[in-house]
Amino acid sequence: MTLVIQTMLNGVMLGSTYVLMALGLTLIYGILNIPNFAHGHLYMFGAYVAFFLMTVFGVNYWLAAVISIIALAIVGLIVERLVYYPLRSAPHVNSFIAAVGLLIFLESLALILWGGRYRHIPVPLEQVLSIGGVTITAQRLLVIGSTILLIVLLQLFIKKTTIGSTIEAVAQDREGALLMGINVRRVTSLTFAIGTALAAAAAVLYGPLSLLSPSMGGVLVVKAFAIIILGGLGSIPGAIAGGFTLGLVESFGGAYVSTAYTDVFAFALLIIILIVKPSGLFGEKKP
Repeated sequence: MTLVIQTMLNGVMLGSTYVLMALGLTLIYGILNIPNFAHGHLYMFGAYVAFFLMTVFGVNYWLAAVISIIALAIVGLIVERLVYYPLRSAPHVNSFIAAVGLLIFLESLALILWGGRYRHIPVPLEQVLSIGGVTITAQRLLVIGSTILLIVLLQLFIKKTTIGSTIEAVAQDREGALLMGINVRRVTSLTFAIGTALAAAAAVLYGPLSLLSPSMGGVLVVKAFAIIILGGLGSIPGAIAGGFTLGLVESFGGAYVSTAYTDVFAFALLIIILIVKPSGLFGEKKP
């Protein structure tokens, strides 16, 4: 029983990172209706910004996290303005090519700025808690708690604020929102900034538990896309459920079978669910 609880905690922690990545990707897809394949590399940049603020400039973890999130939100605004906005009327394949070009540019820039060797964000919370034989580090609890808080804040923002309502309106019917006088251009930029900020939040929370490298976002963004397909394209509840589900599947698969096959378990789950429900867990079935 202890192993089950331990594995479940590890899965929830891993799923928390996936959820934040998938939420940002879902928001961006809902507004632009294009896959932002560079999302994982923006996550990577968020981790590196926090790392160098802490190790080079001596900034404490909490301030570095805030600066990284704000900086990546600004980067998100710039990316949307310079890369995606000019292609708003072009075929979707153009945006797809632009996203691939952007991720190559970001990875190359990271190699030039920081080199290719692995780095590690200093762990701010090193305490280890043990309850009934189950152990968990304070940093892992921070990841879980912060993710839950961000999910709640995002839901309140979307459902209870005027800006959140305009984001929902644009995601549901872009042309209708324009006719109602909503500034779609501004909403698109804001949504991209929020989505990128969520990726940075995931990076600074999970960064102390993993190694940093310019290519670290590649596998993660593939999993994030798997999650939003699993949960249903454009569905925020689906991104949350899909992220935690994927984290638990990988954790239990690694604990009871082999850690060498965690990615296999993840994508096998995706295939099985899409066979049973092609629209995803929370996706709407198209007529």
